[in-house]
Amino acid sequence: MRRIVIATGTTASAVALLLTYPTSTNRSVGTTFPNALGTGTSAQAAAPAPGTAPAAPATGAGGTANGTFKGSTVQTQFGPVQVQIVVQNGKITSADAIRYPSGNQRDVMIANYAVPTLNAEAVKAQSAKISMVSGATYTSDGYLQSLQSAIDNAHL
Repeated sequence: MRRIVIATGTTASAVALLLTYPTSTNRSVGTTFPNALGTGTSAQAAAPAPGTAPAAPATGAGGTANGTFKGSTVQTQFGPVQVQIVVQNGKITSADAIRYPSGNQRDVMIANYAVPTLNAEAVKAQSAKISMVSGATYTSDGYLQSLQSAIDNAHL
C-alpha cells in the first residue's frame, strides 16, 4: 500500500513539472537578437512598391528561366518560412530563406544552424529533395515546401 502512495505521488509530481515546462512558444526575448542570418527578429525581403508589377523573369538559351523566384510563405508551428532562389541558365545558383521563425532565442538558434545547411543542400541537389535538419523539423518542413514552390515558379 505504501508503494502505491509513493508511486502515485511521484507520478503526480512529474506530470506537474512537465505541465509547467516553458516551451519555445511561450517565452519572449528582448526586441532584437542578432544572428548569423541577419539582425533583428525577422528576416524579410522588402515588398515591391504598391502599384508596380513584379519583373518578369528573363529567359536564357534554350528557353530556361533566369531570375529570382520566391516560394510561397509556409506557416509552421513556430512561424513563417519563405525561400527565394536565384536561377541562372536553368540551374539554382543560390537558395536563401528570406523568412524563418525568429520569435525568440531558441528559434534564432535553430535557424542559425538549420537554414545555412538547407540553403547549401538545395543548391547542391538542384531540387527540393533534400534531407531535413535534425532538431529543426518544423523549419525544415516549411523550408522544403517553400523551396518546391519557388522551383515550381521558376518552371524547373
